[in-house]
Amino acid sequence: MSTTESCALSAEELCWRCDPAQFAFETTADLPDLSEIIGQPRAVEAIRFGIQVRSPGYNMFALGPNGIGKTTTVDRFLVREAAQQPVPDDWCYVHNFRDPRRPRALRLPAGMGTALRADVKQLIAGLRTAILAAFESEDYEAHTQAIQQKVRGRQEEVLGKVRALAEQRGIAMVKTPEGIGFAPVAGGKPISPEEFHKLPAEQREMIQRNLAYLEEQLGAAVRELSQAEKAIIAEARQLNRQVAAFAAGRHVQELIDKYARYEDIVDYFKALQEDVLDNVEDFRPAEQQEQAAEPSLERYEVNLIVDRTTTQGAPIVIADNPTYQNLLGTIEYRSEMGTLVTDLTLIKAGALHRANGGYLIIEAAPLLQKPFAWEALKRALRTGRIAIESLAQELSPVSTVTLEPEPIPLRLKVVLIGEPLLYYLLYEHDPDMRELFKVQVDFAEDMPCTPENMALYARFVATIAHYDELRPFTRDGVARVVEQAARLSADQGRLSVHFGAVTDLLHEANYWAGQRGASAVAAVDVQRAIDAGVYRADRVRERVQEEIACGTIMIDVSGAVVGQVNGLSVSQLGSACFGRPSRITARTRLGRGQVVDIEREVALGGPLHSKGVLILSGYLGARYIPEQPLSLGASLVFEQCYSGVDGDSASSAELYALLSDLAQLPIKQSLAVTGSVNQKGEVQAIGGVNEKIEGFFDVCRHMPGGLSGQQGVLIPRANVRHLMLRGDVVEAVAEGRFHIYAVSTIDEGIEILTGTPAGARGDDGQSPEGTVNRRVEDRLRHFAERAKGEEKGEEERS
Repeated sequence: MSTTESCALSAEELCWRCDPAQFAFETTADLPDLSEIIGQPRAVEAIRFGIQVRSPGYNMFALGPNGIGKTTTVDRFLVREAAQQPVPDDWCYVHNFRDPRRPRALRLPAGMGTALRADVKQLIAGLRTAILAAFESEDYEAHTQAIQQKVRGRQEEVLGKVRALAEQRGIAMVKTPEGIGFAPVAGGKPISPEEFHKLPAEQREMIQRNLAYLEEQLGAAVRELSQAEKAIIAEARQLNRQVAAFAAGRHVQELIDKYARYEDIVDYFKALQEDVLDNVEDFRPAEQQEQAAEPSLERYEVNLIVDRTTTQGAPIVIADNPTYQNLLGTIEYRSEMGTLVTDLTLIKAGALHRANGGYLIIEAAPLLQKPFAWEALKRALRTGRIAIESLAQELSPVSTVTLEPEPIPLRLKVVLIGEPLLYYLLYEHDPDMRELFKVQVDFAEDMPCTPENMALYARFVATIAHYDELRPFTRDGVARVVEQAARLSADQGRLSVHFGAVTDLLHEANYWAGQRGASAVAAVDVQRAIDAGVYRADRVRERVQEEIACGTIMIDVSGAVVGQVNGLSVSQLGSACFGRPSRITARTRLGRGQVVDIEREVALGGPLHSKGVLILSGYLGARYIPEQPLSLGASLVFEQCYSGVDGDSASSAELYALLSDLAQLPIKQSLAVTGSVNQKGEVQAIGGVNEKIEGFFDVCRHMPGGLSGQQGVLIPRANVRHLMLRGDVVEAVAEGRFHIYAVSTIDEGIEILTGTPAGARGDDGQSPEGTVNRRVEDRLRHFAERAKGEEKGEEERS
């Protein structure tokens, strides 16, 4: 059997088919909904471990590609676990009567926060009514009048003494707009200033001495009255306090008795009662207090920031916009008379408050994009408390007056959701990551294709159809979905668990079933959904194929050319992923053992592509004339390539082109090549094998003359298990109109491409005459001898 025949793959090897007969149902309507999480045993075990371990730092990071269902899986698992856990406490902020800038945080059992807020509101309303009634009572009025009478009596007594002294000295005490004054009298009437100046000098001096003495006595009297008034005011204040205490004591005591089990709340009510007694004027009738009473009572409000009244089990919070304020809470402001003011009622809870005692799920990428959010979350987890701090206070160069709420103890599990690369970068560069997120929840991209897993896949389809109100799927419809799952995983032995993409396929297949008026979704509807999805995103691929067919992009699919081969690459544009051929050419000459990568020289080649090219020099030197220097100069280029090239999947094609040019043997242009190569000449697996084969197949089909029966693709044998080709490609191979060859070594590949035996090295150390390897050895030896001769000639000339 020739190498071509032994390497050719049969149609059965090109695609795995799911047998609908293995399913014991007619439609998915007969199946129960899926209750367990499928395809993620490692992730489920990690989540269970992370939940059960209560030690600090055992938060979780769920890593996996987008669309794999990380958030849905974590949330569904947590819902089951959280339902079995107790409801955490309520939290509220109240006024701190000792330090008003630092509101106190109070913890209450779940649901009691609402009761406390209502009780305090009712208490303040009751106190206003009771205190108002007490101050309007006859007893209070009698006491007030007695105090006022005492004030008047004391004034009359003290001022009477001064008046008597004045009268003894012939001076009258009079009231003026400026206050109390003295004036000399004559004939019982005060004398005018003109009359005073007409008096004898001795009499004027006597009057002035008397006036000075009386002013002195009046000052002493005023000071005495001031002291007396202070004592009386204190007495009146004490009366007001006693009246208020009597009116408020019963109301406050009832709440103290009700909340006697909670020491912090009892302390709060005692402090509240003292504040009421100290500020009893705030509860006086509004007409006496004008408009000041109403705003002053806001300090007695209870700000219930976490209310668990309707919560069942531990809370699960998904923070979809994890900004600093949304995570830790914020202090809002309102404008009053052009000034920004705040109070405890404007303290707002964050996601950490709502999730406290439960679970918080956050997308890692948005978290890291929000300023200060990542550092704030780490600080909260590290310190075990939630401190609401104003970013403006921290960042502004101007210090402003704001509130500093008492931090709240934090105890919860945080689950970050992100890409694997993001997890590894954080783990490597952020030391806090290792201490705070010790549980790695690693989501798999696929699962083994076993009968048990295929049955679970069928139940998954049934569950989506049920909850999303889709038509049921037939057995062959489910089988086609399972085959597409294998295609998504690019492995005949595994099924993709990218359930987001699979769910989209189910919805689209349901649409096409409706278009044909079917009551159930069959395989034809699933296939139409797949084809329609490809068509919607296929414009660029079609344009590329048109340019190839008309010769603008130069690709040969017939004939044979020396030093030229069709390489295959994959282009990804949005949701479209397609393969396309590229002409690779090689030119060899006498040189210094250097293989020039033209893409690299003009900065179009990536590092992986450059690595693949450098491997070629090592292979040539070791494989053919290891005893002599490699005196070869060669150049490689992707023709008509005007964008970057990376990856080493074309390195085998580049080596075939080099060998063809060295051996001066033409390569069949009806074949295309993919696969990387190592220094031993072994062909290694590559990615995108299905897209590459289908891309070249489509090019051949659309070229003038169509499929000739000679065209085909060489792939690494290690990629055979990854083949999940389209039905038309498999059909063409079955009919002999297209071929796929799996090769393990460069020798196998060059033999198929040239139709000439590769030639194994014999006992004499040389390959047989006429073989590819012998021709290459002879050419390289010729280069080496010429180089040696030229070097000797230069030495003689010098």
